[in-house]
Parts: sequence; C-alpha cells; structure tokens
Amino acid sequence: MRIEPKEAQKYLTRFLLVLLVSVLVAWMISELGLLFQHDKNTARPPQQVELVIPAGTADKVAAGEPAPGIPSEMTFVLGDVLVVRNQDSETHTLGPLLIPAGSSASLPLNEEDNFSMTCSFNASSYMGLTVRPPTTLRTRLVGISFAAVPTAGMLFVYSLLIFPLKPKAA
Repeated sequence: MRIEPKEAQKYLTRFLLVLLVSVLVAWMISELGLLFQHDKNTARPPQQVELVIPAGTADKVAAGEPAPGIPSEMTFVLGDVLVVRNQDSETHTLGPLLIPAGSSASLPLNEEDNFSMTCSFNASSYMGLTVRPPTTLRTRLVGISFAAVPTAGMLFVYSLLIFPLKPKAA
C-alpha cells in the first residue's frame, strides 16, 4: 500500500497536533505535581542555609525537651552549605562538626544522600539531612519529554482508530 504525499501530510499534521496536545498536558501535570509537592526546597539553586542553635538549648535537651526552632530533619539541594551558628553557652556537635559556644561551623553538602547525623542540640540525639539534586528547568523538560512522546504515540494511534483518515477515492 502506497501513501500519497497529500495523505502523508494529513498523518503528519495529525501527529504534530497530538504531540502538541501531549506536551501541553504533560507540562500541566508536571507543574501541578511540583506545586503540590510537599518539599518545595529543591526548586532552587544551591545556597547557604543557616541553622541557629538558640541560647538555652543544652538545658532543654538535657531535660528531654525539644529545642525551639530546631527541626529533626532538613532537606537541602546538592551544593548547599549548612552553616550552624551556636548561640548557646555549651559546645554542640552535628555529625563531623564541632561548634563551640558563640561560634559557627560549615558543612558543605556535595553528596546526594539521606544522612542521619549525631546531633547534640536535638532531643532525639540525631538529625536527618536529605540532600537532593536541584529541580532545574532541564530536569522539568526531561520529565515532560519522557511523558509527552509516548503519550503522543498512543493518542495518535487511538485517534486513527476512532477518527480514521478517509483514503482518497480512486
């Protein structure tokens, strides 16, 4: 069976239209997913993140109480630098960091992973650090292309089954 150029043009036009619709739908779903994502921390470039240990934290932790303003888990972007500023009267630790009273220490986060670090300023004695790659425009476009191309292929075939192109009468 030979397809005439005019008929091929109809197939190509339909496929491009279906591809355009698929890209728009995949983009909308991707953006909605990002909008409703619980952790919006990764949709940004790497930066310096400061964590302050307030005065009186050692006393609260010794009493088994949570320190005010100190989370048990934090999420970072690959390349972030965590700066821990100690305003307490005691020396504290976070993983490899030793933070004397009245000073600060930095932890570059250059490895993607879920870390559980010992922590002297948390009642549970540990802090979870999650390091993820940033959600960039490139990441979003790759996700859209992974969804749009197969969707377009399926929709194109379905469109031919439901609304077949009429062959030119001989």
